[in-house]
Amino acid sequence: MHRLLSTIAISLLLVACHHHSAGGRSGGNADATFSPGITEADVSAHVKVLASDQFEGRAPGSVGEQRTTDYLIQQFQRVGLQPGNRGSWLQAVPFVQSSLQHADQAKLVVDGGKDKSELAFGSDMVVGSPANEPHAEIKDSPIVFVGYGVDAPDQPSNDYAGLDLKGKTVVMLVNDPGWNNQDPMLFKGRELTWYGHWASKFEEAARRGAAAAFIVHDAEAAGYPWNVVQTGWSGPQFSLPVSEDPTPRLPIAGWLTTAAARKLFADAGADFDALKKNADMRGFKPVELDARASIAIDSTISHGQSNNVVGELPGSLRPHEAVIYSAHWDHLGKDGNKIYHGAVDNASGVAGLLEIAEAFAHRKPKPVRTILFLALTMEESGLLGSHYYVNHPLVPLDLTVADLDVDALTVSGPSHDIAVIGYGQSDLDGYLVEAARTQRRALTPDMVPKGFFARSEQFNFAKAGVPVLYARSGLDLLDGGVTAGRKAYDDYIANRYHQPGDAFDPNWDLSGMVQDLRLLYMVGSKLSTGTTPFPQWKPGSDFRRPGTEAK
Repeated sequence: MHRLLSTIAISLLLVACHHHSAGGRSGGNADATFSPGITEADVSAHVKVLASDQFEGRAPGSVGEQRTTDYLIQQFQRVGLQPGNRGSWLQAVPFVQSSLQHADQAKLVVDGGKDKSELAFGSDMVVGSPANEPHAEIKDSPIVFVGYGVDAPDQPSNDYAGLDLKGKTVVMLVNDPGWNNQDPMLFKGRELTWYGHWASKFEEAARRGAAAAFIVHDAEAAGYPWNVVQTGWSGPQFSLPVSEDPTPRLPIAGWLTTAAARKLFADAGADFDALKKNADMRGFKPVELDARASIAIDSTISHGQSNNVVGELPGSLRPHEAVIYSAHWDHLGKDGNKIYHGAVDNASGVAGLLEIAEAFAHRKPKPVRTILFLALTMEESGLLGSHYYVNHPLVPLDLTVADLDVDALTVSGPSHDIAVIGYGQSDLDGYLVEAARTQRRALTPDMVPKGFFARSEQFNFAKAGVPVLYARSGLDLLDGGVTAGRKAYDDYIANRYHQPGDAFDPNWDLSGMVQDLRLLYMVGSKLSTGTTPFPQWKPGSDFRRPGTEAK
């Protein structure tokens, strides 16, 4: 394997030295050129276009979507891919859009045994209607603290034990049980599981019959500051129609700041911090508070369609088997004059997808297995584009070799390490180890335990049984080490993640991004050969291949 990957690496570097005319680039730059290989100049050019004001933040269902999908189709055509959906470049994804009306007037009223307070939208809480109800209301709904809001049959944890939640409002913590006391024997320690994802929590509360649910935000446990939650819930909310996703949905759901939660609990004569600590202990029991909640919201509900963009490089001998590369093209759009450019998240990943496609299209000989390049929609709305794809796969999932995901790549320069999000789950780690040796880099688990494995589009492939690889530069930068890497990461999360400031910067050092993309190309090249067996999930993993028995 090492000899093969070394040959692939050398070939990739050789083709990177030759440029050819692009035949036009969106935005009128008809004289632009791209390399057949993966280069900093090419990545930069794609990100600059995708994160430009002209693309208006790439919101689903918007003018920005049309410009984005047009650009992707143009680039797929230019490099020589074929339409991946039975002659079409697009896979239509239906959606329901819910827009909260008069958000500035929305108040969550908490009437406790000791005091009464009003929590305001934005500063104290955010709220919406996942069930897409035009008018949703609770009045004097009893409030119950359910810890982390998790019932996991394979864990000693049931935060809903003995509860009847009909008509009640639940308040719960973000992440998994054991997060705050770092109990390694509960769930996966500080690695977020699906149980700890906000969407899973709301689904479980709905399944239990709750009238409303609120998650208490904590920047460390969530992985992002409050302004990210505020931004995400201030615009239109997207969901798949019930016909595509029949999971239970709450009439009312949202988030509370920690300060608002403390006030709510104090109004009920309870100590939030003490109960939060108890929630990490085995045997935790839910607590009914001496408080009732009231809120009424109105939403405008509409139906529409967004699109996954699919390019295909047919396999020469085994075209019925496919390796997938995925990246989400969508971001948060615009709010008045503010554009959420989404340069790192995820114009960088889409640029990487295009660069890998370019490299494969110029590879000789052609891959034995088919390569699918999926630019997915509505990731920011709860991984909806990938959810739809795995329900309607263009290659059967049991014939899908793997999904290699490209999301939010580094712009801080090269690193000594390559971090795997979801490290230790599948055989794909071994392929990446071999590829990383060609760059004299070491594989590490993700050093930033923010739950990214359950927060990117590859997660739906994993849940459907397809082994996934989600990897990018680690924090140990060549220039400045871990200290510099963590500083750059923390600065991005605090000041640009899901904010208008996530914009293209010509001063970025993209050499680390290029290294990462070349590694992913090498792994996919190995998987695309007809002699390479399908990678498997490792014993003890949370997942298993379609049609196989759990190990």
